[in-house]
Amino acid sequence: MPVTLTSKRSRTSLPIHLVREGRLDESGIDGRAVAWARANAFSGKEGTFLPLPGDDGALAGALFGAPVGGDGFSDLATGRLARVLPEGDWHLEGALDNAELAALGLVLGGYAFTRYGKKSSRPLSVHVPGVNPATVHAQAEAIALTRDLINTPAADMGPEALETAARTLARQHRAKVAVTKGDALLRRNFPMIHAVGRAAAQAPRLIDMSWGARNDPKVTLVGKGVCFDTGGLDIKPSSGMLLMKKDMGGAANVLGLAAMIMSAGLKVRLRVLIPAVENSISANAFRPGDVLQSRKGPTVEIGNTDAEGRLVLADALALADEEAPELLIDMATLTGAARVALGPEVAPFFTGDVHLAEEIAAAGQRLADPVWQMPLWSGYDRMLDSKVADCSNVGSGGLAGSITAALFLKRFVEDARSWAHFDIYGWCPSERPHCPVGGEAQAIRALFGVIQARYG
Repeated sequence: MPVTLTSKRSRTSLPIHLVREGRLDESGIDGRAVAWARANAFSGKEGTFLPLPGDDGALAGALFGAPVGGDGFSDLATGRLARVLPEGDWHLEGALDNAELAALGLVLGGYAFTRYGKKSSRPLSVHVPGVNPATVHAQAEAIALTRDLINTPAADMGPEALETAARTLARQHRAKVAVTKGDALLRRNFPMIHAVGRAAAQAPRLIDMSWGARNDPKVTLVGKGVCFDTGGLDIKPSSGMLLMKKDMGGAANVLGLAAMIMSAGLKVRLRVLIPAVENSISANAFRPGDVLQSRKGPTVEIGNTDAEGRLVLADALALADEEAPELLIDMATLTGAARVALGPEVAPFFTGDVHLAEEIAAAGQRLADPVWQMPLWSGYDRMLDSKVADCSNVGSGGLAGSITAALFLKRFVEDARSWAHFDIYGWCPSERPHCPVGGEAQAIRALFGVIQARYG
């Protein structure tokens, strides 16, 4: 990250004066700065920036339109400073509604994906009063991990590389990793993970990471790790495959959330399950009309091979549910229907736990991490009926696609005390102050807030 937060203000740092829109006279800056701002039509509108010259013509500071809470990401609007501030030492001056989010926005705004040659932003040091830099940097690094994993093309982020990423994170925090791979999936009763991934050059696998004291409350995260999705034999059009490197966004996000939990040392028994596969086309690819056995027992008729994410999640959720965790969360880039409903910025989630839903919604609003509860409408469960198997993997009629997907997953969760399913996008399609176009962490800051409040 090119933006470094400092715990102390250096003697040479320059001030960034935060100005509320229309309140230049109340901002505490001197008359010359006010005159300069008016001459340059600077009103303090959120996210606007104006350098301040000194008497000798050198840079003396800057004005920045303070966040005002206009939308779900407003508190992170300081991210723009990472792109417009000249290199050097800076400090924020002025009132902030949420200093920690302002600091996080600054660091996130400096993110760049540099693996293939893109240059990162120039280095900046910024002091934000009242903020612990280590806490903010830990969250930013977890989000950067999520973004990096999603941004990496499938040629370099297949099931093997995703396993390597999980092992690297585990080593950093002294966690344990076990992997069930290839035909061992059949011997250990993960038939749907095997069926979805068997046509790919890299063997399918289930990554199982654990951390924490055995007697602490069990928190289990399950992430969809479809490293590339052709759609299988129900092949996607070329336009539909352009962003399919992000179809492992659920796995990337649960790894980011796990990094936050472990860095904070929360008192939980953490388990992370990632079914890592490619949905490819070959002579042994699973077919429309096939009937698959699931780990839990029910048989599943394949109505569409492009609805593969829920299949691999079902086997992983069944395993997670067997030890009845106190909290079970799954995250997946699962349905286009969720994008139609809520767009790319708001993460929809499903749960039957009213109290958990309230906690998640409140944390999302408090932490500028937008989420929205969707209904687990049981009346649509009949859409998953099959004439030849216990259920189908797709709903009939083409309606309520995100709900029927959630209802399908719900069939594989019985014993967990609380369960929530997140149908995320995992991608920022247009630049925002805190995020460039590309892979994005969604809902994990809200979830971390919930888990930290419960078990911190």
